[in-house]
Amino acid sequence: MKLDPFYLIVDSADWIERLVPIGVKLVQLRIKDVAEDDLRQHIRRAKAVCAEHGCVLVINDYWHIAIEEGCGFVHLGQEDLADADIAAIRSAGLKLGLSSHDEAELETALAAQPDYIALGPVWPTILKKMKWAPQGAERLKTWKARIGAMPLVAIGGLNPDRLAAVFENGADIAAVVTDITLNSDPEARTREWIERTARWR
Repeated sequence: MKLDPFYLIVDSADWIERLVPIGVKLVQLRIKDVAEDDLRQHIRRAKAVCAEHGCVLVINDYWHIAIEEGCGFVHLGQEDLADADIAAIRSAGLKLGLSSHDEAELETALAAQPDYIALGPVWPTILKKMKWAPQGAERLKTWKARIGAMPLVAIGGLNPDRLAAVFENGADIAAVVTDITLNSDPEARTREWIERTARWR
C-alpha cells in the first residue's frame, strides 16, 4: 500500500478543514477526551473535506465509531490495540495503523498484521510525556529491516530539516503534529512540508 510521505496529525476537524485543501493527502484525526456526539461531528466534517480533496483520513483510537461512521482507516496505540476487536475492524474493511516504541511492541504490532507501523519518538517531542527515550533516526533502519515492504511511519520531533535523515534511514512516511500546529503560520509550514517531501512522493 502506497501512502503519502507527509502525514499530518491534528486534534480537530477545524485543522483538517484549514489544511487539507492546501494539498495534504494523509491526515489523522487524533481527538482525546471529547463527548461522543462531538467526536462524531468532527469525524463527519473531516470525512467530507478529505473526500473532496482526495485525502486519506485516519481515525485515532475510536475504532468502533470509525466503523459506524463508515471510515476507511484507523490508528491504534498499543493500549488501544489490547482492547480492540481486530476481526471486527478487518471485517468492516478498515485499514489499520499501529504505534510501536520498543521491540516487544513491534512484535505485538506485527502479529496484528497492520497496514503500517509507526516508530517513535524519533527525536524529543513536546506533544506528550513518554516513558521512551528518543529512538534516533538509526533505529528506523532496524525497524524497516524487520517489517519489510510494510510502510514505516516516523513520528516524534520531526521538522523539514530532519526529513532526509528520516527517509534515508528507511522510513516511508514522516508524521508531524506540533511543527505545524504550533507554527506561527501553519498554512505556510504545511506547504513547506508538501514541497520538502515531494522527492519521496
